[in-house]
Amino acid sequence: MSDQDFADLVRAEYPTGVDGLADGALLGALALPAVKDGGAVATVRGYTGDGRRGVRVQPVLVREPARDHAALDRLREQAEAGVLTLRVAGTYPAERAAGAHRRFEAGSVRGRLVLLFD
Repeated sequence: MSDQDFADLVRAEYPTGVDGLADGALLGALALPAVKDGGAVATVRGYTGDGRRGVRVQPVLVREPARDHAALDRLREQAEAGVLTLRVAGTYPAERAAGAHRRFEAGSVRGRLVLLFD
């Protein structure tokens, strides 16, 4: 699957589009056709949409939360306690970063690929 195919794949499952979408993959404009008229999209990195079809786009910027060390520590504690489930598709030593990138580019990775640094 390529980014270009995303909306078509969503519409194949939901022909009228989805009510809402969280765009954590940074698809931006490519995600909008997957959402029904009047729906909503939460985006990261400031994408604000094109204003068409009544699709509301809410950018969620992570700069401030990234500085909230107490909140980040609570998330770590929740992950360690099993309250939050992390989706990790695989871990790679840093020297195998190129292999991780090739796997990501091949597509169908469900979860994050994590590089381990000693």
